[in-house]
Amino acid sequence: MTVENIRNVVILGAGTMGPGIAATFARYGYATTLSDVDAKQIAKAGASVEFVFDTLRAGGFATISDVDEARARLTLAVDASDAIAAADFVLENAPERLELKRSIFASLSEKTREDAILASDTSGIPISALQEGLPSPGRVVGMHWSNPPHLIPVIEIVKGAQTSTATMDTTKAVVESLRMLPAVVDRDVPGFVENRILYAIMREALHLLDERVASAEAIDTIVRWGIGYKLGVVGPLRLLDMAGLDIYTSVASYLNRDLCNGSGISSTVTAKVSDGKLGIKTQAGLFDYTREEVERLARERGRLFVASKKALSG
Repeated sequence: MTVENIRNVVILGAGTMGPGIAATFARYGYATTLSDVDAKQIAKAGASVEFVFDTLRAGGFATISDVDEARARLTLAVDASDAIAAADFVLENAPERLELKRSIFASLSEKTREDAILASDTSGIPISALQEGLPSPGRVVGMHWSNPPHLIPVIEIVKGAQTSTATMDTTKAVVESLRMLPAVVDRDVPGFVENRILYAIMREALHLLDERVASAEAIDTIVRWGIGYKLGVVGPLRLLDMAGLDIYTSVASYLNRDLCNGSGISSTVTAKVSDGKLGIKTQAGLFDYTREEVERLARERGRLFVASKKALSG
């Protein structure tokens, strides 16, 4: 399978990521089916897709004509058996449970053509674990999108232990056809690259909060307007070169020993979870939210992502 032969795409899972991913594929010419076993989720997905199209149009990334054409290419379905049988590319986007994903890939191995590529949008389950026991493991690949998937341009392409070179090359070409940035992960480790670095940052931020070094508001402000501001322009490894490896060596020689290296969960987080305060979804977490604030933050977040994408893409 080459990118020129890929026409029909199926996205399995219409939750947080599915609508944005499906809209992106449809936007760039693919006949796309977005499917979910939950009929209620599919019913909600229609509004989510329209929100994505509205965001792209308002941000100047798509015209009214582009959106109309993309909408015509997109199908929402609970039963996607016919689409799966005809699919050239299937992206699994189910909840992060290994056995669930394994069962999905076992089923896809039986129901898809032998040349169809089977990708997973898992956030960190090793692709090698999803390949185990499959008759054609070489066509299974990681394709990890970031949220919101229609705005954040990088997609990790993860090579499992048995992923073929042809599958990697074609998946990279698919990402490029979506005008996204493919980032190849050569070694299949839990969390891949993005989430390993992100979770290291969040672990240290929570440790500082647990230790009452600073408030949640202060920590977020420092990360957004200090670390984030810099990393939006230059990556951490090039930043080391800019600062000087001798400077890094000097600071790291004493600071690394004091950084959090715990393998447990933050006591602040476990207490919040125990109290049912799960974040925005419950209007309380590390911060408190009113319903109006939740809606305002969603709009503001989208506006800032659009502005950032424009700025960073020049």
